[in-house]
Formats: sequence, C-alpha cells, structure tokens
Amino acid sequence: MSPDRPLPDGQGLLRVPRPGALYSGNARAVFARSMRAQWRTNWAVMLSGFVEPVGYLLALGVGLGSVVGEVAGPDGAPVAYAAWIAPALLAVSAMNGAVYDSTWNVFFKLRYARLYEGMLNTSLGPLDVALGEIGVALVRGGVYATGFTGVMAAMGLVRSWWALLMVPGAVLVAFGFAAFGMAVTSWMRTIQQMDWVTFLSLPLFLFSGTFYPLDVYPEPVRWAVQALPLWHGVELLRDLAAGTPGAATAGHAAYYAVLVAVGVAVTTARLRALFLR
Repeated sequence: MSPDRPLPDGQGLLRVPRPGALYSGNARAVFARSMRAQWRTNWAVMLSGFVEPVGYLLALGVGLGSVVGEVAGPDGAPVAYAAWIAPALLAVSAMNGAVYDSTWNVFFKLRYARLYEGMLNTSLGPLDVALGEIGVALVRGGVYATGFTGVMAAMGLVRSWWALLMVPGAVLVAFGFAAFGMAVTSWMRTIQQMDWVTFLSLPLFLFSGTFYPLDVYPEPVRWAVQALPLWHGVELLRDLAAGTPGAATAGHAAYYAVLVAVGVAVTTARLRALFLR
C-alpha cells in the first residue's frame, strides 16, 4: 500500500511515515508516554536524585569544608570549598539521573517489556524512540539543575550571573550521558550485565576532580582523567559557576556535543538492527 494519501481538497499528497522508517517526526509521543510512566511509578526516585547532591553539599561542602577552608577556583582566586565542589555535584547529579533513565529504564523496556519492538511496528522510527527516551533524561537533568542552583544561591555559593547557565550546562551533561548510556544499553542482554553501570559510574564520581583538583595525580593519570566525560562536565559547570567562561569552557561543551551525536547515532543504528531487520 502506498504511504501517500490525497489531501481532502485535492491539492496534493499527504506523506504518512511508513513503518520501518528511520524517523517519523513523532518523538514527542515516545517522550509523553515515558514521562507519564515515570511520574506514575518513579516520581519518588526522580525526586531523590535532587536530595542526594544537596546531602553531599551539606556533608562535604559545609562539614568537611570547615576543615579544608579555601581552594583555588577556575580563575585561580580562592573560593570556599563548598562553592568549589557544588558545580561538580551538580554535574554528578545530571550524570546519575541520565544514566538511570538511559540504562535501567531502557533495559527493562528493551529486553523485558519489549516496548520498543511494539513502537517500531508502528510509524515510529528508531530515531523517534531514541530522542523521546533521551528527552526524559533531559527533563530530569533540568529539574535537578534548577533546584540545585537555587540551593547554591540560597547558601551564598553563587558568585556570578554566569551561574544561571549552569542549568542548560547540566542539561547538556545529561544529554551526553543519556545518549551514550542508551547506546551502551542496547548491547546489554542480561540483568547481570547491568552491574557494569554501577561499576563504571562510581569511579567517575570519585576520580573526575569532583572533590579535589587534578594536580594531586601523576601526569599520566591526569591525562586519563581528562579523557573522562564527567571531568568535562565538572569543569564546564565550575567555569560557569565562577563566571570565568573561556575557550576551555567551549571545549568542554564541544566534547559533550560529540558525545551526544555519537550516542544518538549509535542508539538509532542499534534499534534499527535489533527490530527492523
């Protein structure tokens, strides 16, 4: 059957996406469905992701910060330890929320509920599915970033109006991790393999310059850390929080732009290979 249908007034043809097409332009349907499911079943989990970085900020930034004192900020000027780790904790929060949405949630829908198989038997394409699911992670990242930036402001940890850009910056970080996480999850076949998510996320959290500067590492280790995605997110948000954006800040953003492009492309290709053979 032809996907072309005549318009009622006879002025031409209305193109209707065919099942199996790469993109139908209806990612919002996948997004809306996932958001409804999230709010009905996982709203407490979503809100807990905001509480976690605030707890770390109070325990480490305020508690440990009273012992540490001041550290050098991105521009070299001394800042309170709490103000130094706060943007890093925001990056961690964006990462954790995006990783949860793009791995565990996606794995269940992919391997157990077989939800994507059903979606791709309609006019939806794999790119619709990828963008719709990633969009949920972006909403979570935006909510966390807005709330956490407000907490930073209330605690007197915001030094510049540039800090407002931490919200879209955190969304970009979430976008990168969500796209890459969904791509990796498409290769997962068993629930035991999902343990690798925690195994890899924890070292990123601990060793990406979140709690101490990179100069404590030997130079070879420093190079390895600078290749990690969370380090770029931490540095991006620190530059914005301090009001010192520059070429390095643009480089960190470009890193995530590449991560997003690669992740979306791989996810789309994998969904197409799995369900549109």
